[in-house]
Amino acid sequence: MIVPLSEQTAHGLDEETPLYYGASWGDGAAQAADARRSVRALLACAPRIGHIGVPPTLAMDAELAVSELVTNAIRHAPGTCGMTLRMSRQELTITVWDSSTEQPTPKKTDPHRIGGHGLHLVQTVSEKVVVALRATGKLITAHLPVAPPNTGSPLLPSSIPH
Repeated sequence: MIVPLSEQTAHGLDEETPLYYGASWGDGAAQAADARRSVRALLACAPRIGHIGVPPTLAMDAELAVSELVTNAIRHAPGTCGMTLRMSRQELTITVWDSSTEQPTPKKTDPHRIGGHGLHLVQTVSEKVVVALRATGKLITAHLPVAPPNTGSPLLPSSIPH
């Protein structure tokens, strides 16, 4: 079930309130393009309610991370999957869950191989990536910094840790 951000209420939200978004898809219904649109909508909504705007490079990194995580769920896990986005003053967390109980492992970098680079790309653009295995599948959470610790200032594109 997807509730478009445009239909979610912004009443009572301010810069201290984390923004949330969630979607779940039935078997075969997930699309990376939907996930990317959701990230763009969340990031566009943030400044309108007092959150800091994010640099374009972080927005691109977030779209890349969500696209790769959802694509991996589609390709490697049968059944339903879902995604949650949470944006605070400090970070954007992207969590994708699926039905596979297999631990994902990044493949060794091979510039001649087509595909198989997704998890490595997510790790490159994220401050950290956490995998939590569950009895019915797994959660993969990518943490992307929005601002340096203890400040409200946005990161400069050249200072985003990779």
